[in-house]
Amino acid sequence: MLEDEGDLWNQRLHWDYRASVKLLMQYLDNRMLPGFAALDAGRLMGYTFCVYEETKAVIGDVYAISRPPAGTLGAPQATHEIEQTLLRHLFELLLNSPQIDRIESQLLLHPSDSHGALFREAGFQIFRRLFMVRPLAGLSRPIRMDIPGELELRAWRDEDLTAAGRLIVEAYRDHPDSVINDQYRSAHGSLRFLHNIVRYAGCGIFSAQASHVVVERYSGDIVALVLGSRVSQLSGHITQVCVHPHYRRCGLARMLLSMSAFSFLLQGASEISLTVTEANAPAIDLYLAEDFTGTHSFDAAVWHRRDTD
Repeated sequence: MLEDEGDLWNQRLHWDYRASVKLLMQYLDNRMLPGFAALDAGRLMGYTFCVYEETKAVIGDVYAISRPPAGTLGAPQATHEIEQTLLRHLFELLLNSPQIDRIESQLLLHPSDSHGALFREAGFQIFRRLFMVRPLAGLSRPIRMDIPGELELRAWRDEDLTAAGRLIVEAYRDHPDSVINDQYRSAHGSLRFLHNIVRYAGCGIFSAQASHVVVERYSGDIVALVLGSRVSQLSGHITQVCVHPHYRRCGLARMLLSMSAFSFLLQGASEISLTVTEANAPAIDLYLAEDFTGTHSFDAAVWHRRDTD
């Protein structure tokens, strides 16, 4: 099952799924993944799971095997129906769990609106997101620019986590992505988000070489950053790029993206990717100007219990 899904991650996103599988198996071994499996005569046909974070549940995945059993006439519709059935059971579990106030989901592998109607029917709000890719062929050197004298550009350090968390809160205040991911709304949540990127392999293997920060000299505050992870031999992924509102439109994001791209090129990657919410038009304009192309779209979904508002 996981090999089958890994093949699709590689084909569709050029993503090596083995690191995610290793993390998934650790959760399974510790019996920490509530969810459901679909069986046909004892044969595993599909699965879905979620992760609990205090009063929030995050739907991690849903997948039904794409190769039908030998001697049968399998069809995409059958695969889709299995996934829909699994999601319905997971929704029933979560929506009827009184301790759960919020549910988030970003099913990166699944094309936009694959399960959109089902999520909307269950009361979720849907946000379309884009997966964008930039080829690195022809890249000779990173963009260098004169930055204000009070700022310093340097490589990422492990001790930057707390300051980076504070930056994310400021950068995503009143931003569509803070609706999709509530971790962006607090320093504690942002720190948890950063730990997932830097310490764990759910979004690839973190690359310190492709990660950079811009620091305010007098305060030590981080005002801009880019974080990157290696998701396959060929691909790097920008897991986070953000700039403090006071320093936007100074070219910092463009410079940081260029530096990260060049770092991945030196590591042997031939492309980099990132994800962006479709409503974030200024970011999309920047990425298009930096030679990123949208190759895939997927849905982010959010549900919250209305009586907790």
